[in-house]
Amino acid sequence: MHVVRVSDSPEERSSRPIFVGEVYSRPLIDAATSPAVTVNLVRFVDGGKNHPHIHTADQVLYITEGAGTVGGPAGDNHVLAGDIVHIPAGEVHWHGARPGHHMAHLSILPPCETTVIEPAS
Repeated sequence: MHVVRVSDSPEERSSRPIFVGEVYSRPLIDAATSPAVTVNLVRFVDGGKNHPHIHTADQVLYITEGAGTVGGPAGDNHVLAGDIVHIPAGEVHWHGARPGHHMAHLSILPPCETTVIEPAS
């Protein structure tokens, strides 16, 4: 058994190129801890989001606070704290805070590959 305490993993501003705007990440369960699943707390500030992307495995987002949007080919979905989003492997999607709001979610994802989809010109 592994108990994760808030102090075990400090939140850090992310500089990963998948993100646009102010985004913070806190790894809670990494691939070294569990070969089956990773869990990250991601916090988007005032419209922060990520570029459209795909994963080679299913992703589950549990919205922990705020107001956000999760978008994909079928359109955009507004989400609030307590909502859960299931994104099948290979589905192009993006997620982030609505402008003027913040949003945080747990990203629950098996170790897999993530590919950023370049926006159309």
